[in-house]
Amino acid sequence: MPGAPGTMSHLVAIMVVAAIVSAALTFALLPLLRRHALAHPNARSSHRVSTPQGGGIAVIAATIGASLAFGMAGAVFNLAPLALVFAATMIIAIVGAIDDLWVIGVVPRLLLHAIAVGIVVVSLPPELRALPMLPWWFDRALLLLAGLWFVNLTNFMDGIDLMTVAEFVPMTAGLALFGTLGALPPEAVVASVALCGGLIGFAPFNQPVARIFLGDVGSLPIGLLAGWLLMVLACNGHLVAALILPLYYLADATITLLRRMARGEPFWQAHRTHFYQRATDRGLTVPAIVARVFAVNLALVAIATTTIVWPGFQVGAAALAAATALVAWLLYDLARGRP
Repeated sequence: MPGAPGTMSHLVAIMVVAAIVSAALTFALLPLLRRHALAHPNARSSHRVSTPQGGGIAVIAATIGASLAFGMAGAVFNLAPLALVFAATMIIAIVGAIDDLWVIGVVPRLLLHAIAVGIVVVSLPPELRALPMLPWWFDRALLLLAGLWFVNLTNFMDGIDLMTVAEFVPMTAGLALFGTLGALPPEAVVASVALCGGLIGFAPFNQPVARIFLGDVGSLPIGLLAGWLLMVLACNGHLVAALILPLYYLADATITLLRRMARGEPFWQAHRTHFYQRATDRGLTVPAIVARVFAVNLALVAIATTTIVWPGFQVGAAALAAATALVAWLLYDLARGRP
């Protein structure tokens, strides 16, 4: 499939291939994961029966495979940054796989996450900055911290069936759209479409009641890849769009973390106090929750698109205000639960 990944037929082909590969690998891995990688329910779980985890292996393999296959078929895009990003993705996926099977301490786990995020930050073009008014080193330090938080919050938020799909399918589809508008380089467009397809292929196995979970082997590298895409978007002059797209995840995870810290709780431990978890405890069904999240994320894509099409301070400020109000409504609705 030669040529640059700019045509819609190319993008659809990458998505379809990634979806098929992801679904086939998930189906093939199920028996093995049932024997060796069961997630057993506990007081903090949202599931009631032991369920295999590790489906993220299929999603990540499909994403990387479809992207590289397209590149080797003659696509015109820069493989060098993609190679670094995929190397970091493999590192953090291995860390996640080990953590799924055994337990890695908090400090060594965060150090390994930081190494992977650092590789992603290094892959960014040195002449580009998310915040050009800051010194280069400070800009990169902020990206490192933001990437480390985004990787971990993605893991924290992967707590009910289809949640990660509801968050990242609209986000990656939106990123691909932004790429066609010139906001992202071709290699980022390819990766975003491939990740979108990988998640779509996994979705039928993760719909309520899930037959398989992503596991840390999936949520961590998905967070890393999406975080890289958002960094590239921000460094290409679209910081507001990069903030709007993941705004629900950022708000839910950050507010929950700050609340736990304020109460003196061990915030690094698993818990059931995220807004979406409180919604399940207060009577909302999992399909109702993920439908709300999916719909809000579609709206966030539409709002962010306005800042790509009409760049400027006034549009950006209005879009950010609208996105904030929408996410605030979602958090309120989830916290309220079923009336």
